[in-house]
Amino acid sequence: MKKYWFVRKTYGWGWTPATWQGWAIIGVYFGGVASIVLKADQTNNTAGYVTDNLLIPIAVLTIALLIITYLTGEKPKWQWGKNEEQKH
Repeated sequence: MKKYWFVRKTYGWGWTPATWQGWAIIGVYFGGVASIVLKADQTNNTAGYVTDNLLIPIAVLTIALLIITYLTGEKPKWQWGKNEEQKH
């Protein structure tokens, strides 16, 4: 049986970290977002600056996170609680 870094959420769609590797990926993601936000120039808030220096880098990090969770996690699906095989 494969050890998943991320398991399906019990309610809704998505994943939650299940191993230290999963938690490390989440930590790197939030560290990257924090670094991007803290590095932003507070005095330059033109649309081009915000797009190029905030939105695009955060979108790239988020896409990378989704790819990693998809490749290292359980197959995603909508769930509304535990099914019969998970209750035992």
